[in-house]
Amino acid sequence: MHKGSVTLKDGDLLDSLSHFEFPALFFGSFRLWVISVCVVLLLNLFSSASGDGLRVKFGYTGPVGPNSWGRLSPTYSACSNGKSQSPINVISDNCVVNKKLKPLIMQYNHTEVATLVDNGFNVGIKYGENAGSLIVDGKIYNFKQMHWHSPSEHTIDGTQYAAELHLVHFAEDNTIAVLAILFHLGHPDPLMTKLHNKLSELARDVATQKETQVQLGTIDTHEIRKHSHKYYTYTGSLTTPPCSEVVTWYILGKVRSISREQVEALRAPLDSTCKRNARPVQPINGRQIQMYEAQPNL
Repeated sequence: MHKGSVTLKDGDLLDSLSHFEFPALFFGSFRLWVISVCVVLLLNLFSSASGDGLRVKFGYTGPVGPNSWGRLSPTYSACSNGKSQSPINVISDNCVVNKKLKPLIMQYNHTEVATLVDNGFNVGIKYGENAGSLIVDGKIYNFKQMHWHSPSEHTIDGTQYAAELHLVHFAEDNTIAVLAILFHLGHPDPLMTKLHNKLSELARDVATQKETQVQLGTIDTHEIRKHSHKYYTYTGSLTTPPCSEVVTWYILGKVRSISREQVEALRAPLDSTCKRNARPVQPINGRQIQMYEAQPNL
């Protein structure tokens, strides 16, 4: 992510002001005023660095579409200039089978703090503490949120699927691991079936400008867990602005099923420019795509 920094030499401004012979009471008041202004400015700068309330609107069509993301804001420059961008087209014949890769360990739990959120450009679920973790070669990534894209962002051998679910995890060193699950059209997805009523409520609230989030209460994230008999992994970026290149991707090889009605439910609350919220695939630029595949027991 982009971070802003400001260096102030201690007392420079106030020392220069002190050379003027103001009355003591006036200067004391003025000094407090300057300090107050500086504090406010610094807080605004730190707020800008974190992006709070200052996200520039983007979409997937027209002048705010993916081809323009890098020009919408200086903080979005990686969307145009980055060399390790996501999503990508995974060409299975070009993947390197890495026998040192290990199965992904998904330890997802029951959680009572979950919120269904309309972000405008996607629908997702935010979790509280202890929602679970993803363990990759002994490193623990804490599960924080998940969201959907439709159609899929990643493609396999040129095939684009009906939807893609991103499970976002953060490690203590602030590195990010995203687990991507692809869906083809077919039978309803069990998790989406459980969310049906809440998705309908969210769409109604957004349409009437009431709320952009709905409390889910207890949700069993254990249902998301599947054995990772096969996955693809590579280093890439966030697939939405600011497109920061801070993500290790794990794309499960098993494609799951979702119904057409469920795809429509995911799109219903979204902004008009974000109904089909899949960023086009990006150049690989020499990156190596590795593959894990469980070996059968002999």
